Amino acid sequence: MSTDIGFAGSRQHADIPAPRSPQGASVGGPAPTRPWRAVLLRAVVASDLGIVLGVAAVATVLGIATRSWDLDAAALSSCIGAGIALTLMAAMRCWDPQVIGQGAEEFNRLVRAFVGASLVLAFIGYMAKANDLRPWVIGVLPVTGLAILGGRYLIRRVLHTARREDLCMSSVLVIGTEQGITDLVTRTLRVPHHGWTVVAACTSTGEASDGSTSVAGVPVVGDLDGVARQVAELGIDVVAVAPTPGWTPKRLQALAWKLEGTGADLVVDPGLMEIGGPRLHVAPVDGLPMLRLTEPRFDGVTRAVKAGIDRLGAAALLLVLAPVFLTIAVLIKRDGGPVFYRQERVGLNGEHFRMVKFRSMVVNADHMVAKLSADNEAAGPLFKMKRDPRVTAIGSTLRRLSLDELPQLFNVLGGSMSLVGPRPPLAREVAEYATDARRKLLVRPGMTGLWQVSGRSDLTWDESVRLDLRYVENWSPALDMNILWKTVGAVTRGRGAY
Repeated sequence: MSTDIGFAGSRQHADIPAPRSPQGASVGGPAPTRPWRAVLLRAVVASDLGIVLGVAAVATVLGIATRSWDLDAAALSSCIGAGIALTLMAAMRCWDPQVIGQGAEEFNRLVRAFVGASLVLAFIGYMAKANDLRPWVIGVLPVTGLAILGGRYLIRRVLHTARREDLCMSSVLVIGTEQGITDLVTRTLRVPHHGWTVVAACTSTGEASDGSTSVAGVPVVGDLDGVARQVAELGIDVVAVAPTPGWTPKRLQALAWKLEGTGADLVVDPGLMEIGGPRLHVAPVDGLPMLRLTEPRFDGVTRAVKAGIDRLGAAALLLVLAPVFLTIAVLIKRDGGPVFYRQERVGLNGEHFRMVKFRSMVVNADHMVAKLSADNEAAGPLFKMKRDPRVTAIGSTLRRLSLDELPQLFNVLGGSMSLVGPRPPLAREVAEYATDARRKLLVRPGMTGLWQVSGRSDLTWDESVRLDLRYVENWSPALDMNILWKTVGAVTRGRGAY
């Protein structure tokens, strides 16, 4: 039995009919075995070992073929390099079942492992004056790390595909109020690739407030005293504990003891919305585990590294995409009017800047907003229309493929924007921001972000704010890389772009 900060699940009571959960999983059955977890772990370990050993073998052959190494030197270098890489992966817990296939932390650990392995190998090579290790430091280890990241990504894609078919799922029993149960059901339905299926619930009274036996389509199978019995009888995979009246720390401890040996995971909602990853730490005080929340880092080395990557990336993309820029400029110019559209947006710490885009609307489109306000289809302070009459013929294609946003690379190069970040808002939108939404201004706005890869204009205002705040609170280099990768698919599909 493992204990985590987060959510997870359960099944249904054996005495009542086995209904279908909102996500299609049947309720009831034997104790959880979750053989797919063992298969997943074996696949990941086999992939990692195969890549490390395969790259080491190729490096050895190439070194001998080019006469850079002799046989003994090549074999020794490969053994040392591969050994250090695997040791650092183990030290960084890259094969922890709790992170495999889940979020950016899996990739974060891999990046740290291979950066650490390169540093260790460079130090050994310097101290031992072993020039034969140099190719591993500057070439073989980086290639190995990228190959392993690619292998993990492919395995994750297979896992997500299976979960869309309702396979490889963990059943969830949630303990909480009706609001807490409903919130968890909504979230698991929204992200089925996470692998959670809420199939049963326990409340303070053992029923819903209206006397019914279900909440949000999930059967209520008992009260707080019957949780452990339900887990044993129904074959629960994960028990999720949300803030609940009558639920005390002593009760939680007693439940943890009772779940030992059942194979069920116990997860606890700390009540800190959208905060996790590197900011949450367990700090025990005389044996009492306390949840420590560190401040998000937006300055110093972190900001300098992100700014450097942004500008180098923007410069490279501008060079590569120069022919695309020229082609789009010619097509827009044929419609008449300027090629570029500049608009004042609000950026880091509330400072205003001029954002540049390819013009996709008629000239003076901004002055037509008031006339079209009655047809606004967006929530909150946003203005969006799926069939906006201001959009030009070429502009419709540009917006669907997000090509109109390419000139924002000039903003990134100039430092007013980032490659990844919250959506850059208008001043009139910021004027209506609540306190939580203003936290988006703590970082530079981005060309893409969680909002871009999660539906864009199809999102509600609350969903857009929630995603932007999740990025602000939990930024990491791995999260940026993950978003950039997903942006390619989001742009290709064109979902939510209009």
